Amino acid sequence: MTTGKKLTAGDAELTVVPQDGCRIASLTVGGTELLRQGDRYGSFTMVPWCGRTENGRFRNGGEVHQLPVDAAPHAIHGTGRHTTWREAPVGTDASAAFYFDLADPWPYPGRVTQSFELAEGELRMTLLVEASGDSFPAQAGWHPWFLRNLGQGGRDAEVDFSPAWQEERGDDHLPTGLRIDPKPGPWDDCFGMPDGVDVSVTWPGELRVRVTSPAEWVVVYDEQPEAVCVEPQSGPPNGLNTLPRLVTPIDPLEITTVWSWERLG
Repeated sequence: MTTGKKLTAGDAELTVVPQDGCRIASLTVGGTELLRQGDRYGSFTMVPWCGRTENGRFRNGGEVHQLPVDAAPHAIHGTGRHTTWREAPVGTDASAAFYFDLADPWPYPGRVTQSFELAEGELRMTLLVEASGDSFPAQAGWHPWFLRNLGQGGRDAEVDFSPAWQEERGDDHLPTGLRIDPKPGPWDDCFGMPDGVDVSVTWPGELRVRVTSPAEWVVVYDEQPEAVCVEPQSGPPNGLNTLPRLVTPIDPLEITTVWSWERLG
């Protein structure tokens, strides 16, 4: 059983493992596990980029940088998930914060902080990316693996949302730059929600989790039988190249998400 920092509020318990990329290893509500278990699963951060970066390369001004290719031929999901985070000296039984300093293979110095606030009926998370030297493009987001089935004899999860558009996905798994009408799943696709991310994962008759964020991008991935992923993020896949958001010493990148839940039936 993975050990880590445990937060509790009401009948909810959250386990965060800072030495494993500050991954959420477990989220239980009334004793029911909501996340797929395993070292690669739970819920991990995507920082300082989200999804795939084309051929592992991105440009900052006139300088081109090469990132490790770990989803050939691309670099995927950032370095934060492979890093040991440190706990900040703040927190309660229901809140905590962790941080790590950006370092090789990321070419720019900075700091990433993640905070968790667990309450009865919801979890609020915030990611903050700060530059401590030169400005750089960055992204941040979350990659939760919600269980397809809660294992209590109920039906499989249903994903419900109303995006304004879908990013057309090319054969290289990257957005082509075209926005198309949303297509039915299964998905490994990025969607635009300009009024903010709002996606529900419902286990009929059992539980509903609503994932919200002021961010306007979400990737939904449900091509595996064990889980469904709802990933709020600050930009689309390959966004370091196609929609760079510059982080400067006076303008950090901050993104928040709230997971709220209710019992059904």
